[in-house]
Amino acid sequence: MEAEICVVTGDVPQGVSPAAALDHVRLVGLVNDVSLRNLIPDELAKGFGFVQSKPASHFSPVFVTPDELGEAWSGGRLNQILRVDLNGEAFGRAEAGEECTFDFGTLIAHLAKTRRVMAGSIIGSGTVSNRDPDGSPGRPCKDGGRGYSCIAEQRMIETIADGKPATPFLRYGDSVRIEMRDRAGHSIFGAIDHTVVKP
Repeated sequence: MEAEICVVTGDVPQGVSPAAALDHVRLVGLVNDVSLRNLIPDELAKGFGFVQSKPASHFSPVFVTPDELGEAWSGGRLNQILRVDLNGEAFGRAEAGEECTFDFGTLIAHLAKTRRVMAGSIIGSGTVSNRDPDGSPGRPCKDGGRGYSCIAEQRMIETIADGKPATPFLRYGDSVRIEMRDRAGHSIFGAIDHTVVKP
């Protein structure tokens, strides 16, 4: 589970600048960029990159244009709380724009450095994450923190703090809900709401 913001581009010319790249963002939405973490090490060791370890991603049922987001869309970042629930419990409440290392203009320009990017391309932000005000890597929601948008991130923090992870990866029967609401509490993109089932 890895909750992210994503954008859909129009045609982007090769060599576009980060500022100009933002003009090519057509739609904004949410994605659960799923990874099969137990398969990743062996796959990367073969030198082919992610293939079997990256199954289908899950997208929000609604995407909106940047202008529909109003002041929440600023500088290529979406400044709203990304709500992530795992099995009905708050798992993450991170602010998506606050610590976004690379805005979407920078991401798109980097992708377009050696190629044209075709209309309809979907680009993810990477994990949405926040530090605690004291600079520490954050705390789970149940402990009064903003939580996490990625199980692997929480497991890494647990390993640093306690020497081993305590949170299990997703298992059959687990449910995930990812949603973002506007300042009035209305769902912007609808919710990604799914349960892990055997194929």
